[in-house]
Amino acid sequence: MTEIGRIVGPGYVVRGRDAEPWSQDWPGLVRWQPLAVVRPAHTAEVAAIVRLANARRIPIVPVSGNTNLVKGTVAEGALMLSLDRMSAIREIRPEGRVAVVEAGVILATLHEAAAAHDLIFPLSFGARGSAMVGGVLSTNAGGSNVLRYGNTRDLCLGLEVVTPTGEVMTLMSELHKNNSGYDLRHLMIGAEGTLGIITAAVLKLFPRPRAYATAMVAVASVGGALRLLNRLQDETGGAVEAFEYMPRSFMAALLKRFPEMRAPFEKPYDINVLVELGARAPRDTTPDATGQVPLSAHLDSVLAGLYEEGLILDAVVAQNGGQRAEIWARREASAQILRVRKPVVENDIAVAPDRMEELISRIEKVSQAIDPDIENTGVAHLGDGNLHYVGWPSRDDSALCRAVQEAVETEVIALGGSFSAEHGIGLSKLPAMAAHKDATALAMMRAIKAAVDPNGIMNPGKLIPDQ
Repeated sequence: MTEIGRIVGPGYVVRGRDAEPWSQDWPGLVRWQPLAVVRPAHTAEVAAIVRLANARRIPIVPVSGNTNLVKGTVAEGALMLSLDRMSAIREIRPEGRVAVVEAGVILATLHEAAAAHDLIFPLSFGARGSAMVGGVLSTNAGGSNVLRYGNTRDLCLGLEVVTPTGEVMTLMSELHKNNSGYDLRHLMIGAEGTLGIITAAVLKLFPRPRAYATAMVAVASVGGALRLLNRLQDETGGAVEAFEYMPRSFMAALLKRFPEMRAPFEKPYDINVLVELGARAPRDTTPDATGQVPLSAHLDSVLAGLYEEGLILDAVVAQNGGQRAEIWARREASAQILRVRKPVVENDIAVAPDRMEELISRIEKVSQAIDPDIENTGVAHLGDGNLHYVGWPSRDDSALCRAVQEAVETEVIALGGSFSAEHGIGLSKLPAMAAHKDATALAMMRAIKAAVDPNGIMNPGKLIPDQ
């Protein structure tokens, strides 16, 4: 560690008890003891550290906000490389609508910096106050606004990456069209640090909506919710920013955990959906003489018509910012609801949106066949087909939990879906990768890993299962 201390300064090499903040995952499922945590200040230091580690065959595990949910930062005996000091927003160019940022920039900080220019970086989820740019790129994070803006991959124009041999690969393009060979940027995004360390990025910014219209809507079925989404997109010209599914079971668990929260409706419904529209044009956002925003009035009118048609059962539209915040608080409390009760089975899965209703039905059947007393719940980014399934088994039995999880994954694959939607693979989903990933695709992934990282030092054991 002396040589690494010379690179970054001895005060930025953390060991022993001082490394505890980096020595467990966010859900508290696993702990480890890293060789050390090193905190470089710029890309040249990262490159020097990696060159030294590669020469000594020291494994490196990059870490950002450490909010990973699939054991992607487990680092027993490895050198953890924290990007938290590399937190500069190098540039925001409002006319070009791009931000040039370092990997340690916290997502909420980027949101604030973009807002100062009347712009947004639209990636958002519950951990935005601690998640960092490098981490969200490495996992290709999703969140609540994928429906309108896409995943992290869709929001990135360029990257700066330190390769496993300690070279700096500069892909900091600001171009929307760049057809010059293999797209190495996309190869690095979602690679979970197994092919290199992302140190900086060029990210897309978008005009900040001047008004939002937010509502809770009850429907009779998941299929009915999808019909609602399509009607809203048609009626608003594609203005739907979020479309989030919360079933009756989730609402019951929410109100039990947070009794001070209000239920969204006077009576409970099986299917509850958070709908949010966003608009910027003055015709949609300028309040009328009564103070009502046209976007909200339009949502009110559309929902009233859909109620008359029988497509929806109930609806409550937020009338101010406080009510909007109350609606979002229910959805953003999901991590505190779904993961605190043990034992728990979790699946971050995706299917085509029009197959979601069948997926939920199949999950109910296969999980109850294994454990008749299991309690099923979850939430979903329904507009993009991403379900966060949670099952609470009747007993603490690891074999039982594993059987439920594998049964759910099997149903997802049968419907043409994915066993990993937005959380990544890490260590947790290696069995699913081995069981369900196309064999030719796995062989190509192994070949790429071997070619790029011949000594196997970058986040070893993650993402790609052993042969």
